[in-house]
Amino acid sequence: MSTSPARQSAPLSVSLLACAEVVQAVGEGQSMTDALANVPSELRPGVQALSFHTMRYLGWARAVKGALITRPLTHRLLDALIDVSIALLKPTDAASKAAMIDYATAAMPAYAPYTVVDQAVSAADSRPDMVPFKGLINGSLRRFLREREGVEDHIARSAEARWNHPLWWVDLVRNVYPKQWQDILAGAQRPAPLTLRVNRRRHTREAVLAAFEQAGIGARAVGDAGIMLAQPRPVTQLPGYAEGWWSVQDAGAQQAAPLLEVRDGMRVLDACAAPGGKTAHLLELADIELLALDADSARLKRVDENLDRLGLRTPGVTLACADAADLDKWWDGKPFDAVLADVPCTASGIVRRHPDIRWLRHHEDIARTARLQRKILDALWRTVAPGGKLLYVTCSIFPAEGVKMATEFERRHEDCTRLPAPGQLLPVAADASDATLQTDHDGFFYALFAKRA
Repeated sequence: MSTSPARQSAPLSVSLLACAEVVQAVGEGQSMTDALANVPSELRPGVQALSFHTMRYLGWARAVKGALITRPLTHRLLDALIDVSIALLKPTDAASKAAMIDYATAAMPAYAPYTVVDQAVSAADSRPDMVPFKGLINGSLRRFLREREGVEDHIARSAEARWNHPLWWVDLVRNVYPKQWQDILAGAQRPAPLTLRVNRRRHTREAVLAAFEQAGIGARAVGDAGIMLAQPRPVTQLPGYAEGWWSVQDAGAQQAAPLLEVRDGMRVLDACAAPGGKTAHLLELADIELLALDADSARLKRVDENLDRLGLRTPGVTLACADAADLDKWWDGKPFDAVLADVPCTASGIVRRHPDIRWLRHHEDIARTARLQRKILDALWRTVAPGGKLLYVTCSIFPAEGVKMATEFERRHEDCTRLPAPGQLLPVAADASDATLQTDHDGFFYALFAKRA
């Protein structure tokens, strides 16, 4: 695979060290997206590719490291540098390498194993506090290259090494989906496809597909308004980006807005709206009065920017920064005909798109987000007009943030009626053994409720 000139100009050692800083930040609880924002722009494409690769193989890399280095490493950046270097030595076939490229990363070139070792040592040499560990890095990585088969045999029974997810995550998925768990975990290792949703107020899907074909871009129609690209590429290079012809939105997420069946003149709430994909979709479907709510002002700004690009800002659209559960801070007491509640969750359904999520989460986070969801849903139900609807959405595959929450909500509210909705959508590998599983979207849960008059 070829590299860009910008990436060729930076030694691998520099990218390895920058990637180690990203991996260290993730280990300390920062999202990879935020950590990558601190990487110099000229390094970011290469470091991003390395970081995605490392996150996808971190379980394997840590298991190998544990077999090579028995004493704990207290130097966190050193620990992360070794993880990155080992992950880069992960043997992958051509098909696997091709599958690892997505629109979020640049193509990562193959490096000769001893080049990786040499550059990892050079990376340590550039940091005075890491110079004393050059011998450890060199010795452990070279030992792996010499004893690869034995080390692989040693870690063969490690579930984290096999599936590259924390053990608690593997156990939970296996218990919840006993027939599908391997396909689900394998699916998380493959980057998500690049899927777009056509903005019907600006263009038709047929016209967009024709423009892509003319530009030599392979794509096909999915769902009611979606387009899936045959090969991901930077979105700003696609026809119609600046003109607002389409938005990037996973095929599973595109199912949300149509479920509410909005019509002209309706009063609609999109709670937890950022980054605005579902907000825009609602506005594309009908001329509505819409309030887009989010507790994060920076993320709410992205909603504003997206609506501007798509040409969807109208006098009937209001953006507000507030906690959805704190009605006194934002609700005027006038009920909504439709409420979209895409509530906070562990995001366990989008790990193929954000592989750092699996390493950021802890088992206890599920109970914490479930409590938050319960609080938000109960508050939002008060804002629904008699005869109105509330759509509960999460990008999770864990039942506590899906089917269990929906069942409990229905039991708590005697004035609600459960309506047909997709329920649990599961993302799996394209070559999944169970052909009934979905393969072209992230993991989502949907439950739709109507308030009886």
